[in-house]
Amino acid sequence: NSLKMKSLIKLKYIVFLLVTVFTVSCSRADEDDDVLSQEDISNIILNVKDDGTGITQTYNYTVNSTANPDIKLTDGKTYTVNAVFLNGNQDETESIKEAKDEHFLLFDFQNSTINLERIDDESSIRTDGNKVGLITKWTVIKAKNGMNPQLVLTVIHDAVSVDEAQNGSEFGSVIGGETDAMATYSISN
Repeated sequence: NSLKMKSLIKLKYIVFLLVTVFTVSCSRADEDDDVLSQEDISNIILNVKDDGTGITQTYNYTVNSTANPDIKLTDGKTYTVNAVFLNGNQDETESIKEAKDEHFLLFDFQNSTINLERIDDESSIRTDGNKVGLITKWTVIKAKNGMNPQLVLTVIHDAVSVDEAQNGSEFGSVIGGETDAMATYSISN
């Protein structure tokens, strides 16, 4: 009887281990082809091209950094902005394009009046017709419109639905999903 009891305990222990291993191994990355996660993005780079002069400035945000790059913008000017995502030296932007239906960028211009238009090409237009936001056009009305103007850029993964429309100071909104990465940039003239 004692032997049967020990066998049952061992069986329960083995089943518990198998369930635990199976549960742990079934992470988000295993559920789909998108292997991009917050841990995979080390830098978010914005290449900001002045449409009038053609000059591009690069602003590199290091994820989880306390130092925010300062984007210099001139009131009345228009800029074309390309977002690039790195994991160390490896460009992860292609991963976002490959899983474009699972990603969406939110642009929140706080204390800054900037109109944003998504001008993504076919490589980053989702099947629902919304543009991810990898390429945008910024029309600067007033770069500094309050204390500490800044852009908070958020990469959302697996939203139930997305909308490109402006909502307050933020361009884009989502229902559901989770944050893959977030970057904060100061804005100045």
